Amino acid sequence: MKRDQFSEVRLRNFRCFRDRQTARLRPLTLLVGDNSTGKTSFLAAVRAIWDAVHQQTEPDFRASPYDLGAFREIVFSEGEGEGGESFEIGFSGLYRRGRKFDADITFDSRSAVPFPALVSLKTEKVWIRYEPRKQNKVIVQFGTRDNSWRFQLDRERFPIKPFEPLFFIDFAIRSLDDLAIPVKKMCGTMDAPDADTIETVSNMLRDVSFRPGKPFASAPIRSSPRRTYDPTRPLPDPEGAYIPTYFASVNFQDKDQWNRLKANLEGFGRASGLFHEIGVKQLGDMEGGPFQLEIRIGGTGKAGRRRNLIDVGYGVSQALPVLTEVLRPDAPMLLFQQPEVHLHPSAQAALGSLFCSAAAAGRHLIVETHSDYIIDRVLLDIRDKRTDLEPDDVSILYFERTDHAVTIHSIRIDAEGNVLDTPEGYRKFFKDELNRVIDY
Repeated sequence: MKRDQFSEVRLRNFRCFRDRQTARLRPLTLLVGDNSTGKTSFLAAVRAIWDAVHQQTEPDFRASPYDLGAFREIVFSEGEGEGGESFEIGFSGLYRRGRKFDADITFDSRSAVPFPALVSLKTEKVWIRYEPRKQNKVIVQFGTRDNSWRFQLDRERFPIKPFEPLFFIDFAIRSLDDLAIPVKKMCGTMDAPDADTIETVSNMLRDVSFRPGKPFASAPIRSSPRRTYDPTRPLPDPEGAYIPTYFASVNFQDKDQWNRLKANLEGFGRASGLFHEIGVKQLGDMEGGPFQLEIRIGGTGKAGRRRNLIDVGYGVSQALPVLTEVLRPDAPMLLFQQPEVHLHPSAQAALGSLFCSAAAAGRHLIVETHSDYIIDRVLLDIRDKRTDLEPDDVSILYFERTDHAVTIHSIRIDAEGNVLDTPEGYRKFFKDELNRVIDY
């Protein structure tokens, strides 16, 4: 792995994933499969584990755009029964100094909502287990992977708030710092680690927990265009309703930034055939008043005149939030659902190239799609070396329904853009559809 990123996601007993599933992630990961095979649930799991480990907050499985329901709607169940008593999500990746780590969380039900009952974090040299028990007691264990020392804390001597269970890394850091004081008055047992070991472990924990920002999760259907907009605070939302206000704010406050964004948007618009120009039209003379978004499609003359966003078809308004989030450097990870909605084939293919360029530039994208055009363009761009993206930088995850559960297949590609080691279900679907077209 060349960059700071997730490299693997693990699921068990989560939604439609009964058995333990391991999915390979890369800078550009494409999720494909039939409807209702857990692709959206997978995206929700990625955001949840990020929030838990990197943001040190309790995951909200009902936050937009992923409303997975209460615990009983999330834990795997084969029928009308009660289902399991717990589910697990986890991931592997790199942290700031390029070291590997694994994070896993087991959730049980507390007041009908998922509660992190056991948190496990492992790096090359240290492990941590954090367990907020139902008896209002918290156990924190940590030690070295070679078992040279081990330590345990409990809530009786070191109280922490029982409903803030995911500040375990910060708690462990403070506990390690306390070990370095001359007089040790701590509960538990240990084999007296030296000061260098304490400092090394403490630094590793700090590196794991530090992540600015959080993933941006896009809804499968973006907000409808409006003829006129009133300025509001441009706070990102899954439906992209904030995009027009964001455009206006940047246009009026930072012309250089707006010109760069505008040029990139128009570059995609021309390459895809979707539009040629975009602009913000202020209504009235006072800054902060209502405004409109204008789109020019085509070249010169009447066919190329500027039109209101609402008058140029639904596809442009659906694409703009996706394009803007890819072009903005804010979020460390982008989670997209069906970005191809309402786009014609050439525009869908152009999205594939845009995703390749973004991933090659250091972004991390996970894209759920039903578009062959996006997938084919990614494969072709790898083959043709259109960007610096390497074959190993792309992962295709195929979600296959088996009996009452779903299996995730991690598919690799080679330098010629060929998919490797594909399961029969994946090959059969695309082969059957291609044969139908050829025989037509």
